[in-house]
Amino acid sequence: MVLLSLTLLVVVAVSSLLVVRMIRTTHAWESTAAQWETLARQHGEDLAATRIDLDTASAELASTREQLSTAQARITELADEKAQLGDATESQRQLADYQARVSAAAGTVATALTSCVDGQQRLIGYLKDAASYDPGDLSRFESDVDEVCDAATAANTALQQELDR
Repeated sequence: MVLLSLTLLVVVAVSSLLVVRMIRTTHAWESTAAQWETLARQHGEDLAATRIDLDTASAELASTREQLSTAQARITELADEKAQLGDATESQRQLADYQARVSAAAGTVATALTSCVDGQQRLIGYLKDAASYDPGDLSRFESDVDEVCDAATAANTALQQELDR
């Protein structure tokens, strides 16, 4: 009887230790699972933000390309119109002066818009692989590209004003 009681006591003690060990293991797994879930959510949010940045950069690139196309068409159109002004010496001198100003402005616009397009294409490439880059560096590069594109837009506006004279 004592042996049976002692055996029963040992079985209960071992079972209790196993239950405690199982509970601790379960809590550890729950904690680890919560950490992984938090990490997965953060990466999902980062990916969503990067995709929004990519979509924005793509839209800006399309807009810049459209501006470049419009500016080039307008330059060609106005150059043709001005070429037909007449043969008078003063008209020719004014036309030459005008064409020099327009050509200089057009060159500035073309260079600025090309720089903007190139920057946006590079930014899109970086955003497609955003995980490989520091988010701060990406943000700074995006700001730099925005400044270049703003300068291109300003140069285009100045050209349009010159063309409207």
